Amino acid sequence: MTELKSTRDAYGEVLVELGEKNRDIVVLDADLSVSTKTCKFAKRFPERFFDVGCAEQNLIGTAAGLSAGGKIAFASTYAIFATGRAWEQIRSLIAHDKLDVKIVVTHAGLTNSYDGASHQSLEDIALMRVIPNMTLIVPADAIETKKAIKASVKISGPVYIRLSRIKTPIIFDDNYKFVIGKGVELTEGKELSIIATGTMVSKSLEAAKILKRVGIEARVINIHTIKPIDKGLILKAAKETGAILTVEEHSIYGGLGSSVAEILAQETEYVPFKILGVKDRFGQSGDYEELLKEYGLTSGGIYKAAKQVYRKKLEER
Repeated sequence: MTELKSTRDAYGEVLVELGEKNRDIVVLDADLSVSTKTCKFAKRFPERFFDVGCAEQNLIGTAAGLSAGGKIAFASTYAIFATGRAWEQIRSLIAHDKLDVKIVVTHAGLTNSYDGASHQSLEDIALMRVIPNMTLIVPADAIETKKAIKASVKISGPVYIRLSRIKTPIIFDDNYKFVIGKGVELTEGKELSIIATGTMVSKSLEAAKILKRVGIEARVINIHTIKPIDKGLILKAAKETGAILTVEEHSIYGGLGSSVAEILAQETEYVPFKILGVKDRFGQSGDYEELLKEYGLTSGGIYKAAKQVYRKKLEER
């Protein structure tokens, strides 16, 4: 049976681990520490934890001040609140001056399912990707989350890390080597490439198994770092498989698909290409798996989209 664990739980655990080793690490939250799991750090290191209340602009401003004073600041809340309410503070206070603030958000995408559109974030990758100096990471599972958090501490400057609420399958093991900016080829395939990020990586692996049953070998690539993105791996996939499908639990505008499209448009000849994501819609309240079906973000939906882009490749040979 596949082990399941939420990326937010992994975040809470690794914060404590890092806090034990580095006294310069401080953690801030906006009255959601039980949900973001920063409460684990708060319990262990109360003197280094700051709850600013429901005031996301203050969350980022305080984190900026602590960073300017020599601390490594982790600032957490829901994805929609960090990027929606505090975008200007992130841009002008943190990114402009390259401050060492790690913005680690939870409940991204549709994973905060029952709270509906007001609490779901389908635009945050686009909003963070456009900001200069920002590193943007979307881990695929709990193990990759811990490694991403540890890697973020080792680089100077702002980092945005997008986590989910729900439990997701464990894909990697402890020997997995995570490198910021370097994607990972998870399955071999020569017919087409499925490039996925975050929660959609495990769904893409499931879709690849279904495709294999009908004789289509799909290469599955995990792009955990949206910025800086692994241009070389994407161009290699385009050249070797000749067709690309991107998959993300995010709007089709401005996210992973847009990033890949920009590379293909500037660096290659025409390659059959499709973006699978949320098509210019808000989220809504409901069971998470039912919402994924509604938006076509299931293994079956990925399978269907992959067959479409593969057929396009065959038609244009």
